[in-house]
Amino acid sequence: MQKDELEFGLTIPQGWRGGDLPLEEENNPVKQYELSKLISATADSIGFDSIYAYDHLIPFYSGDRNKNIFECFILLSGLAAITKRIKIGQIVTCNSYRNPSLVAKMLSTLDIISNARVELGIGAGWYEQEYVAYGYQFPANVSRIKQLDESLSIIKAMWKDECASFEGKYYRIKEATCNPKPIQKPHPIIMVGGSGERYLLKVVAKHADRYNLFFGTPNEMKTKISLLKEYSKSIGRDYKEIQYSIVLPCIIKDTEREVNQVLIRYKRKDKTLEEYHQYLVGGIAVGTPEKVLQGIKKYMDIGVTHFILHFIGLDETTLRLFDTKVIRNT
Repeated sequence: MQKDELEFGLTIPQGWRGGDLPLEEENNPVKQYELSKLISATADSIGFDSIYAYDHLIPFYSGDRNKNIFECFILLSGLAAITKRIKIGQIVTCNSYRNPSLVAKMLSTLDIISNARVELGIGAGWYEQEYVAYGYQFPANVSRIKQLDESLSIIKAMWKDECASFEGKYYRIKEATCNPKPIQKPHPIIMVGGSGERYLLKVVAKHADRYNLFFGTPNEMKTKISLLKEYSKSIGRDYKEIQYSIVLPCIIKDTEREVNQVLIRYKRKDKTLEEYHQYLVGGIAVGTPEKVLQGIKKYMDIGVTHFILHFIGLDETTLRLFDTKVIRNT
């Protein structure tokens, strides 16, 4: 694997899953946004390739319901304006929350705003409690994946065709225009995320430039890659066209003592320290730079080239340490 094939991104402070915001700033949205800008600008100025926002509307943990979480695309638009180089994406857009033709238009606009730096991360959606809270219907898994399949056909047509039409079981458009088109040709990177193997990975094989797995172990990712190769061959696609991406929780400090301090500080109240460590994908990217680099290389060995770090205890020092001790040593 060549060094220039590797890409490192991070989730920006947003308030969805926990650990990415200083505890004292979780209930101050103004300071929260200032931190999001600071982290994004820092990542843009050093060795990171991309920043990502979660497309969620309420926090993941039921005990965090009153905490602040920013809407994905509005946040990314703001950050696009203050960064110059770094790519901007979502992990991942919930297909159910927006009509696909609208998503095509939004991403096209964001590609212009960012000067050709936008990516589309998209998935079928899964967070039923969020669907119910915001009044969205929550179809069966297979139906949501079929909707995703149709959506991606529409989005690509909107980006490519002068006038796009599509009629499926779930969506239809008629002579829809999407101007301006994205700057990137043939279109921005499409990253499909999800863990389903029987149906979701077939959508990946059909549409995606990149596959993303959230908080998956190397063995889990190895299984997905093997299946994707089979599905790609079955439709006549070269499986080498698909990149592989992983989202990993990461705590990186110079010493194990500092790592343990972060673990204790951000541990969920409903978990023991050992349970929390296991939840962080067995701590594969938790530790000193040397240990984190060892964990990263386990994914590199099976073909993963794109890493998105969900840093816990995130600050500028954390980003610079990861840049100098991990990114520059891969």
